[in-house]
Amino acid sequence: MDFYKRMQYVCDRIPRGRAATYGQIALLCGKPKNSRQVGYALRNGLAGKQVPAHRIVNANGILIGAAAFEFPDMQRLLLQEEGVLATKTDAGWKVDLKQYGWKNTLAEAEELLRIFEENHI
Repeated sequence: MDFYKRMQYVCDRIPRGRAATYGQIALLCGKPKNSRQVGYALRNGLAGKQVPAHRIVNANGILIGAAAFEFPDMQRLLLQEEGVLATKTDAGWKVDLKQYGWKNTLAEAEELLRIFEENHI
């Protein structure tokens, strides 16, 4: 079972114009307690360089992935290009997850599990 390969499958499914949380990605990978590992993998490119890391925010919608990008505001700008607006707060730039959050379905989660099992990852 390769957590980072699973992450790649999951992250590639985040629709353009949506944001997912580190915890949501970990849960869909079958490791609900590994949200920090998701951040680590994204920061270090362990799930692949083409993963849309800019679409992943913390549980409160705060953009905290600046270390993974070329410059600190890049995540916000990439989201903005996709129509996802972030608001400046005391905690940092924040995405409204009620409006822009990826609401994956149970069918999607089951399909991912099937893919993981079929491919032994």
